[in-house]
Amino acid sequence: MSKQGRIRTQQLREAQRIAQAQQARRRRLVTAVGAVVILGLVAAIVFAVVSTVTGDDDGPQAASGDVVAPANIDPSGSFAVGQDDAPVTVEIYYDYMCPACGAFEAANSGELDRLVADGTARIELRPISFLDEQSRGTRYSTRAANAFATVVHGAPEQAWAFHTALYENQPDEGTEGLSDDEIAAIARDAGVPDDVVERFGEGTYEPWTASVTQKAFDSGIQGTPTVVVDGEQFQGDVYTVGPLTEAIESAAASQ
Repeated sequence: MSKQGRIRTQQLREAQRIAQAQQARRRRLVTAVGAVVILGLVAAIVFAVVSTVTGDDDGPQAASGDVVAPANIDPSGSFAVGQDDAPVTVEIYYDYMCPACGAFEAANSGELDRLVADGTARIELRPISFLDEQSRGTRYSTRAANAFATVVHGAPEQAWAFHTALYENQPDEGTEGLSDDEIAAIARDAGVPDDVVERFGEGTYEPWTASVTQKAFDSGIQGTPTVVVDGEQFQGDVYTVGPLTEAIESAAASQ
């Protein structure tokens, strides 16, 4: 190779080295900026949840009034669906505005129906409402949970069907949610008697909803849906048909 050729090769190598160094710096910069954005989003989410749950002045306020628990609710705040002697207990913490909860219901509702019907599982529904601020001031999470609690109190046989129907008609997060009339129509279609539906607007169980929400977060619940199978939080995929069913049936087989 000639002297000029060697020089040209060295120049090309140096140019490649500089280009690679510049690319590496750009990647580090993008990664750093991305990390800052993610941390900022996480902080915003945590602030929103904490503000909602604690009732800070900058966040939505908890419903005021006497805390009146609906009938047919156990002391810990759950409504049970299924046989008392079912071998497996499945607790579900959820918010009616939560899109992840909607995805959970879409994947698992049919299987849970089957497992309840064949006596394998007893479902403990635990409504909470920490996404009120995601419904443009209409407090949809609380209104829907209050309606559910009203049905639990006055028409418990229709509570499971009403719960399922609310998710089948779930509004998008960030919208005003369903109106009171729309919630009432869904309840009637689910078989809830008129005299029970007419009590939705009284808001009797809104303070109770706020109290069980606070208790859930105090107990360590960090989001929804949270699914607990026989006292152990389920860590598998809750958005695909199968994994939760397998966990429940496995727990039943080991009894």
